[in-house]
Amino acid sequence: LIPWGFFTLVCGMGLQAVVSNSNLVRKVAFARESLVVSQVLFAVVQFSIEMSLVCLVLAIAGSPLLPWLPVTLLLMALLAAFAGGLALILSVGAVFFRDLPYLWTILQQVWFFATPVIYDRARFDQLSNPIARGVLHWNPTAIFLRAFRDATYHGRGPALVDLAVLVAVSLASVVLGLRVFARYSRRLAEEL
Repeated sequence: LIPWGFFTLVCGMGLQAVVSNSNLVRKVAFARESLVVSQVLFAVVQFSIEMSLVCLVLAIAGSPLLPWLPVTLLLMALLAAFAGGLALILSVGAVFFRDLPYLWTILQQVWFFATPVIYDRARFDQLSNPIARGVLHWNPTAIFLRAFRDATYHGRGPALVDLAVLVAVSLASVVLGLRVFARYSRRLAEEL
């Protein structure tokens, strides 16, 4: 639940980062990406504290997670990059489409149930619909949660395929987010 909460926090704060600072964007020339990046960094600090507490409790409870702490840190960085890239896109989208926060709330709820946050994905392995099975298995947040569970609860590394997908998705998210933001950043002040 903690990685999902971090993901939604970054996207939600990134979504409002430019719109809520409209006076600053209209009056001062600066790198507007910093509005979103500062929100991501704020959320990373909170996420780090939460994950530290979870890892401490799990270590006390006897989970064999200590050898996998570097992997957990890598997963945290990849999740921050993935969510940060989406936050950049959402922040620009919120300027041009004022109803995007409402739409994002609905999409986020659908995404929550398409990600095995509160249920075991194994219960749905028997689904006859291959699209539903694919979404439950290959959606990026599902892979992140699976990898976090492997590294913390189960005391093993995530599958290499999962790790490769996470690196690719995180890099793609950051690159796409920066490109979209750079393309539309000049029009932000006039749209606000």
